[in-house]
This record gives sequence, C-alpha cells and structure tokens, in this order.
Amino acid sequence: MYEIFEHTADMGIRVRAAALDELFADAARGLFSVMVSNLDAVRTVEETAFSIAADDVEQLLHDWLAELLYAFHAQRLVFDEFDVSVDGTALTAAARGEPLDPGRHEIEVEVKAVTWHGLKVERNEHGWLAEVIVDV
Repeated sequence: MYEIFEHTADMGIRVRAAALDELFADAARGLFSVMVSNLDAVRTVEETAFSIAADDVEQLLHDWLAELLYAFHAQRLVFDEFDVSVDGTALTAAARGEPLDPGRHEIEVEVKAVTWHGLKVERNEHGWLAEVIVDV
C-alpha cells in the first residue's frame, strides 16, 4: 500500500508492506501514480528486466526508482505491474507496461528526480515502511 504526501515543492511517497519485495513493488506503483493520473489505462504489453545492487537497502530503493524514472524519460515507458525480488541489497525485477501514449495516458506531474532527502526504509512490528521524496 502506498500513499502520496506533499513535501514543500516536492512530493513524497510513503509505502507500507508486509514484505520487502512488496514494499519495492508498491513504491514503483506509487512513483508511476504520481506521474500518470490514469495508471489503470496502462496495458501490460511489454516487459523490462531490472537487476540492481547497492550498498544498503535505502540506496537500493533510490536506485530502483531512479532506474524506473530513467525508463520513463529516456525510453518513454509507462509501467503498472511489478514483480520484485529483493535479496539483501540486490534486486531483480520485471516491470510490465507499454510505451507512453499521450492520447491515452494523462501525465499528472513531471518527476525530475528521486531525492536522497528524507529517504528511509525500515522494518517495524507491522512489516516494512519506506518514505521517499521526488523532485517535481
């Protein structure tokens, strides 16, 4: 489950999940929901594989979302389904979606970058919590 929150001139994504894999998948959905207001219009006709390694879980989340943002801007891909496997500080994932179609996909805001400000990933008694701020 994810929620979007306002943060000064930026936007935040707060994610709660029982498992780390689910946390990373929901963070990805949250990122795309910030950018595309009608995410339900995305068809899953293409799949892109991702493999990322990092020094810690916070960097892994940052780099995962930054890779997805790069795919959106550079390859013009919009994703709405994510299968994510996190093993320590390594991630493998499949993201499914389609090329951006301005006639069908309503761009909500332009996310310029995933920031390090306030980035956190922590385990608590209910599972996992993450917060990330994106520059809009």
